[in-house]
Amino acid sequence: MKKDKIMGTKKWIYWVSIGTVLIVIHKFLDNFSGIGMWISNLLSVLAPFIVAVLIAYILYAPCARVESILKNNKVKKGARQLSIAIVYTIAALLMAFILKFIIPAVINSVMDLINNVQNYYNGITTNEMEEAWAPFIQDNVLKPMVDYIQQIDFKAIVTPERIIEYLSSAIGAVKVVLDVFIAIICSIYILNEREQIIKFIDKLAKTSMSENGYRKFNRYFSKGNLIFFDFISSQVIDGIVVAIMMSIVMLILRVKYAVLLGVLVGIFNLIPYFGAIFAVILAALITVLTGGWKQALIMTVIIIIVQQIDANIINPKITGSRLHISPLLVVFAVTVGGAYFGVAGMFLAVPTSVLIKLMIEDYIKNREVK
Repeated sequence: MKKDKIMGTKKWIYWVSIGTVLIVIHKFLDNFSGIGMWISNLLSVLAPFIVAVLIAYILYAPCARVESILKNNKVKKGARQLSIAIVYTIAALLMAFILKFIIPAVINSVMDLINNVQNYYNGITTNEMEEAWAPFIQDNVLKPMVDYIQQIDFKAIVTPERIIEYLSSAIGAVKVVLDVFIAIICSIYILNEREQIIKFIDKLAKTSMSENGYRKFNRYFSKGNLIFFDFISSQVIDGIVVAIMMSIVMLILRVKYAVLLGVLVGIFNLIPYFGAIFAVILAALITVLTGGWKQALIMTVIIIIVQQIDANIINPKITGSRLHISPLLVVFAVTVGGAYFGVAGMFLAVPTSVLIKLMIEDYIKNREVK
């Protein structure tokens, strides 16, 4: 190395670069709260596009399948656009069905449960076996719930200040509707132009990275895309299937709030490991209050059986491939993801941990070879 150069650059360029980096780091740390607010606002602006990518991930498989069927039936021109239109129409009809029948049933069940919680509280000790554990549930579960509901000051809800808050919430709701519309439009463009998007990313990576770096990027991008697509799309579809199955089973058993409990089980089923446990506990507790311990026991056994069938048969069939990952790593990933990023973190923790695990394994293999 020449004396007037450091790491292949002139000394003054090297030291100016170091000084600039140090100033940037100092400013970042000095204005950390402001930068955090800026990042939060940026994520809020990008939210529709992030949702668009998620929608495209979920609907990619059915769109590709319909497009393949159309091409096999000699519909060459406009096959992709027609497949997207068909899939989005089916999705819209499904959402309309949910909004028309499922959501009102769930809301009515929730309101009925809230309105009758006092009756359930008073009538929990109906036989000798329930009298043994009723005091614990009364003192630690039902009484705090009833006290909280009774302490609500409904007159304070309708005040000028609250009305302003409601108007602000209404404006926010309009923004949410607009964001959803933008997300749907963007997801259509993503599905329609997916090859062009992937080619652009590939060219950008190839021209800006070394050969080794590009090879790694290509491997992790392709593998990560497969991992996230398999996991997200399969979990959403699987959650819907489980919700429908559980609602039907509970209706047959005449469990009160069957649709509500079925939907809750399906939603919690999206979260690996912990979701199944939460679903069983919550469904059993509500059924104990509304139908007694015998019905709750039968319902709990059936939920566990359905969850086992789902975990060993339905979910692998929907996914098409298994994510080879240790249960310990799943629990760790879900715990950390939930602690730092909430429900979304718990949901995305597993595919993220699988991708990180793949990177670490490649690093270890490379070190062993060297």
